[in-house]
Amino acid sequence: MRRLAPLLLAALALPGTARAQRPIVLRFSHVVALDTPKGQAAELFRRRAGELTGGKVRVEVHPGGQLYKDNEEIEALQLGAVQMLAPSLSKFGVLGMREFEAFDLPFLFDDYGELRRVVDGPVGRALLQKLEPRGILGLAYWDNGFKSFSANVPLRRPEDFRGLRMRIQASGVLDAQMRALGAVPQVLPFPDVYGALAAGVVDGTENPISNLYTQRMHEVQKHLTLTRHGYLGYAVIANKRFWEALPAEVRRALHQALAEATQHANRIARQANDEALLAVRRAGTTQVHEPTREERARLLRALLPVHRAAEERVGKDLVRAIYAATGFDPEQRAPAP
Repeated sequence: MRRLAPLLLAALALPGTARAQRPIVLRFSHVVALDTPKGQAAELFRRRAGELTGGKVRVEVHPGGQLYKDNEEIEALQLGAVQMLAPSLSKFGVLGMREFEAFDLPFLFDDYGELRRVVDGPVGRALLQKLEPRGILGLAYWDNGFKSFSANVPLRRPEDFRGLRMRIQASGVLDAQMRALGAVPQVLPFPDVYGALAAGVVDGTENPISNLYTQRMHEVQKHLTLTRHGYLGYAVIANKRFWEALPAEVRRALHQALAEATQHANRIARQANDEALLAVRRAGTTQVHEPTREERARLLRALLPVHRAAEERVGKDLVRAIYAATGFDPEQRAPAP
């Protein structure tokens, strides 16, 4: 709260006649690097917002946790200290919105096609609408990609995780995932992960490859297993009071800028991860392992109890609606050995 106080008075000055002759300042905070898919999409939104509003809006992008860490930013948005964020979906659990943790279920999506059927369909829209009573307007979903496990030991079997301290985001589903593998989950803010890995505070983590590479985690992780076991995506959100106080023509222009940024983010996410994987291989600091079909099936079998337990945490109807949209079938994806 102390960090938020200096910006609150300025944030309360919402768009209106007193500011009619000055650009409306929209602070967009995020915790990743500029050259990640989210970072690039935020920059495109900044540029297009200025162009499409004719300079009526000035978007200020603050990357890399410059303003707030990922355990602070949602509170900052609710208080009006920043006007837009793109937090990972797991972050909404701190608001009591455990439904978003359904996206953390391991091996839930086989590909981006299955993912799009969820986030662009009724399930995705209904989840965003649940944020409004908390003063948050859900605007879009941005992809980052599918996560893989890294550590300083090879990770090929469920037993290989036993006793490892694995960094996770604050998510009950991710906590259960690591415990199901025998690992010890450690919640850490994203900007702190590299230092924690370098110091041996944690042994490993899970990330899309673009995050692993741009944060230089590959320099302090000897092994990377391309499990692609989980999805990491973001919800682009705004302070509801701020957004709804904007003139209608400004909102329309910002929606257009956001639509373009969303298309860009989701298009480049896969490319960025492919390029980052090549860069990790070239760096030569990390041994990269592509799991066999049987190795993936063994991991999924070990993690299926997380799916069953999550039905109580995030809602059985929600989990089954996602299964219906994706065609997820545990028996088909993880046949008994």
